Amino acid sequence: MSLPSIDCIYVTEELVRELKNGNPSFKLSEPVPMLRFLYELCWTLVRGELPFQKCKAALESVEFVDGLSREELGSCLADIVTQMAQDIAMPGEYRSRLTKLAKWMADSALVPLRLFQERCEEEFLWEAEMIKIKAQDLKNKEVRVNTRLLYQQTKFNLLREESEGYAKLVTLLCRDSEASTQNVSAATIGIIKSLIGHFDLDPNRAFDIVLECFELQPDNKIFLELIPIFPKSHASQILGFKFQYYQRMEVNSPVPFGLYKLTALLVKEEFIDLDSIYAHLLPNDDDAFEHYNAFCAKRLDEANKIGKINLAATGKDLMDDEKQGDVTIDLFSALDMETEAVVERFPELENNQTLGLLTGFLCVDDWYHAHILFGRLSPLNPVEHVQICNSLFRLIEKSISSAYDIVHQAHFQSFGSSSGASIDAMDVANSSVRGSFVDLPSELFQMLSCAGPYLYRDTLLLQKVCRVLRGYYLSALERVGNGDGALNPEIVIGGNRDPRLHLKQARSRIEEALGTCLLPSLQLIPANPAVGQEIWEVMNLLPYEARYRLYGEWEKDDEQIPMVLSARQTAKLDTRRILKRLAKENLKQLGRMVAKLAHANPMTVLRTIVHQIEAYRDMITPVVDAFKYLTQLEYDVLEYVVIERLAQGGRDKLKDDGLNLSDWLQSLASFWGHLLTVTKAC
Repeated sequence: MSLPSIDCIYVTEELVRELKNGNPSFKLSEPVPMLRFLYELCWTLVRGELPFQKCKAALESVEFVDGLSREELGSCLADIVTQMAQDIAMPGEYRSRLTKLAKWMADSALVPLRLFQERCEEEFLWEAEMIKIKAQDLKNKEVRVNTRLLYQQTKFNLLREESEGYAKLVTLLCRDSEASTQNVSAATIGIIKSLIGHFDLDPNRAFDIVLECFELQPDNKIFLELIPIFPKSHASQILGFKFQYYQRMEVNSPVPFGLYKLTALLVKEEFIDLDSIYAHLLPNDDDAFEHYNAFCAKRLDEANKIGKINLAATGKDLMDDEKQGDVTIDLFSALDMETEAVVERFPELENNQTLGLLTGFLCVDDWYHAHILFGRLSPLNPVEHVQICNSLFRLIEKSISSAYDIVHQAHFQSFGSSSGASIDAMDVANSSVRGSFVDLPSELFQMLSCAGPYLYRDTLLLQKVCRVLRGYYLSALERVGNGDGALNPEIVIGGNRDPRLHLKQARSRIEEALGTCLLPSLQLIPANPAVGQEIWEVMNLLPYEARYRLYGEWEKDDEQIPMVLSARQTAKLDTRRILKRLAKENLKQLGRMVAKLAHANPMTVLRTIVHQIEAYRDMITPVVDAFKYLTQLEYDVLEYVVIERLAQGGRDKLKDDGLNLSDWLQSLASFWGHLLTVTKAC
């Protein structure tokens, strides 16, 4: 087997012949490229067409275009020999000649030995007798040397190994630094670098100490300037090890809240990425979701059992249930169930690190990342936890503070400007709000969507939200009424200057807030007509189509929040109990009970009453008399319920004779006519 032939452009047969004859006066007429000439010369020597000793004569017979020095000549020869040695298909005869050529170049000082040792494989060096140990032994030695140079720890990692250096570092970080100026930060950074270098401190351990001191002093902003001197990629790993420590079975203490707050602050300042730290947290989402689904299924089953007839009940129990004197309503049963669930889920907040991180984001006012976690953890219903709920309420309060000040000021101005009973104070207040510019951030509506029905826990905040939403919508209406926004043309609202687009966006946002937060929260507030009135002040700004759509979406058949389902079932059960006993003799007492139930669950209570009226016409008169305690919101809901019943399909409006109206339609028409008559009379 022969070597592949190459086109020799410069090392021609004439040059080989002259070199073999030993003609000292022979020289090439023109300069040649060095690399190409050396490549052709080496292949000629390996094929045996020219003795090794003629190599120097060949080099002296040419002049190179590159004009390289002798050291660069040796480097090029070493590269060519190394490349040729990697040809595994080279015949044994030629490979033997190549090793001899390399050894001859090293012995003749044409190529320094160190260049071959740097670039050639261990097996080739062993064959050319350029190393004194076997190839495998040299590889092992190379691995050991690289490990010692690149991976061996030469810094002090433990506090006891270099107690003085770490003590000085901790003292520096924990000293009082009230004035966090740029000069102080630069000086501190210089001292930290000096301590790391002088005492050979491990930079990662020093970074860990900086993070621990930051955890204890979260309000000291100087640490935000110290962290960038360390690699950002190490921060998530160090924090991950801290979280993993509390995941051990032998560690019984929960993760300190300061660690969650520190992690949230670093993510907020973009020192670490959320996903990089999220991978270190336990439990994983699938396990947590499975556990909560089992817990929620049990509570939903309990809520669905409310109002069900117990077929195993004895006659005495049924008689006790039918006693006329024991007419009571339970406005707090759903809240009691929810309180028990919160207490039962409290250990989850301690053991679930993702929920703890969510609390940290809310604590440092980082709504962007908190909203991301709310989306990921929505199957866990995280806002049910009181600590997360209160932190979310604090953000809502902060986001509406400036807008509420405008609305509050306009409200007091309306009282100051109104004089006498002839002036409607509410109209004056509306005009005052319209004269002021009220804008709300999009983050507020995201927060309200996340809060859901749990806004009932803070009725004062709920009423503030209602007033701010009303002012926001009135302000948008005023801009449309002013034409092209000539009142404040320099203001860009919601990313656009078009008042009509802003009004459309404002209406969409308010409808979403009503459907996801305000109306569901009303079901859980025990008989507070003031809250219902505040919600109605927002809803009456919307057209009836939008209001009726919200009413239709209010009560979902597939309700997944046990607390809301329990409140709905309890209200339905109490309404049926009262209707069984409602008569002229107890109208005042039971009528007020009906109103209390309707204040909290107007849709459930009024729908149940209308169903009963369709079946029992004798109930029309006492029910209409009891409705005098209803609020405007409840009358509006009642209108929707009646229209819904009239539009419901699957029921004949005429009897079988085709002439007379069905009983349910006659009862419904009689009820509505009687109600309108009484209302006008009042």
